Amino acid sequence: MQKKLRIPVAYVVFAVLAVVLLRESWVRSQTIESVPYSTFERYLGDGLIDEVTVSETMLSGRLKSPDSQGREVVVAPRVEPATAERLSRFNVTYTRGFESTWLRDVLTWLAPAALMALLWFGVVRRTAERSDMGGLIGIGRSKARIYMETHTGVRFADVAGVDEAKAELQEIVEFLKNPKEHGRLGARIPKGVLLMGPTGTGKTLLARAVAGEAGVAFFSISGSEFIEMFVGVGAARVRDLFEQARAHAPAIIFIDELDALGKARGAFSPMGGHDEREQTLNQLLVELDGFDPSVGVVLLAATNRPEILDTALLRAGRFDRQVLVDRPDRRGRLAILQVHIKKVRAAPDLDLDQVAAITVGLAGADLANIVNEAALGATRRRAQAVELGDFTRAVERVVAGIERKTRVLSPHERRVIAHHEMGHALCALALPGCDTVHKVSIIARGIGALGYTLQRPTEDRLLLDRSELMNRITVLLGGRAAERLVFAQVSTGAADDIARATDIARDMVMRHGMDDGLGCVAWAEGAAPFLELNQATNLRGGIASPDTAQRIDAAVQRIVQQALDRALDALQRNRATLDRCAQALLEHETLDEAEIRTLCADLQPVGDGPTPQRGAVSSDTEVVSPVSK
Repeated sequence: MQKKLRIPVAYVVFAVLAVVLLRESWVRSQTIESVPYSTFERYLGDGLIDEVTVSETMLSGRLKSPDSQGREVVVAPRVEPATAERLSRFNVTYTRGFESTWLRDVLTWLAPAALMALLWFGVVRRTAERSDMGGLIGIGRSKARIYMETHTGVRFADVAGVDEAKAELQEIVEFLKNPKEHGRLGARIPKGVLLMGPTGTGKTLLARAVAGEAGVAFFSISGSEFIEMFVGVGAARVRDLFEQARAHAPAIIFIDELDALGKARGAFSPMGGHDEREQTLNQLLVELDGFDPSVGVVLLAATNRPEILDTALLRAGRFDRQVLVDRPDRRGRLAILQVHIKKVRAAPDLDLDQVAAITVGLAGADLANIVNEAALGATRRRAQAVELGDFTRAVERVVAGIERKTRVLSPHERRVIAHHEMGHALCALALPGCDTVHKVSIIARGIGALGYTLQRPTEDRLLLDRSELMNRITVLLGGRAAERLVFAQVSTGAADDIARATDIARDMVMRHGMDDGLGCVAWAEGAAPFLELNQATNLRGGIASPDTAQRIDAAVQRIVQQALDRALDALQRNRATLDRCAQALLEHETLDEAEIRTLCADLQPVGDGPTPQRGAVSSDTEVVSPVSK
């Protein structure tokens, strides 16, 4: 679309005045001659001047006949009569000089005005923008930042671990590059593409990669930037954003954190009605209905909370395509590590596949952080390259927290913590199908962890059966069982273990239907897919009767008690191994996988059930039982 040239009226008026003044100055220079006062007096004496005009500072005389250059008027600055009479005796040329005061006049009149303009544009306007008022001049303008192809600096080769999402977005790139070829059979490109997934999985990076591959303008804005304190500003900014995109078409509009703008209308407003956010959302819906994707404008958005978005936003014709950007599997994690490892100096014998194996459940941002922490750790120990041990310590630092060796514990507390952590480790080793124990330590980490047991899954997991969940609860309660068995009393160190075990048991009963007494019925509200809040499962309102609620509580308590009894039985059978391992832990403070295997060579396993099969997608890497204060 060809842009129309618009010239402001003020510019036209200024140009006309400048031309008139220049012409007047030229005409005056051609008809008027400026002469010294002495010459003016001589002209008067010779009778050459016909008419004289006197002003405060100048004398103007009209000649009786034009001079040799055709000038008709001569002008001279006035000189006091007494001074002129005295100077005329000496037969010299004399005139009057004037002191230039234009700079003083300009400063006198323009300096206060310039100071006021500086205060307005430099202070008031910036203060208004920083306080999210938007400024009175550009209050309805969009805050979107424009990145051209060279500015994004991201291609699909820079994004790893999300191959399915890249394949979905490849069609967008092909359309933006060659819209005629892509639509030759009558197909149209989706108006909007919604990228959904947990935080840190690379949704924003994918959007920038699409713009980089297509080589088009990239408009990036957060959903919260539309909302202001003034009513109607958000809707005006939505309109302005789409107008800018159409002017720069082909282009990509990317709205990050769409949930800040697109929450379901009325669902989260305690007083009801239509607030500023709803008006902004309504304008976005109108723009999605009104713009034609054939002009080359595509809307991308990202959110990790799709369950709270307005249904009108997700219907066909607006966000036609929804792309899941999930946590990577082992192969995806390896690809992500290979991208980030290029930025650091790695040891030649570094096996990234082992690093991918110990980072189950971590997203791309977590892996980038681990690579950076490993490089920092290698730098601290003045190594020449980053090794596998640096990655292991980086995983522990990210998952469990920073070591706090300065925390002083009493001998009794150290004994309790050592038996507590070895209780977890021995239960994990004695039960079938549990994740591998990678490390046990009684060095305090993080805010409240006085010790930790790090378990490393051998493979990614997709499904967990009832026996595996029971094993997890048993391992979580292994620390409490060790305290009861060795010291005949319990401490507050198992508080987090008990909470996590109870959550798993409650999910088994209320969400997964794993209690025979209650049957295959779901009694819980649906969980948010990506929020991952550590909250207890809530009963569905009006579904469960008081009697059913009591039965649910009893079933949860029964599962937890069964797991605790099983942990006590496992540790009772291996009491000598427990004491030996706890003593070694007190001496060394940290035991790795090889040392634990050596100490537990005579461990007696518990349970005769078959080892559960492994699936093929991620579950979170666990740090079992950080002992609380």
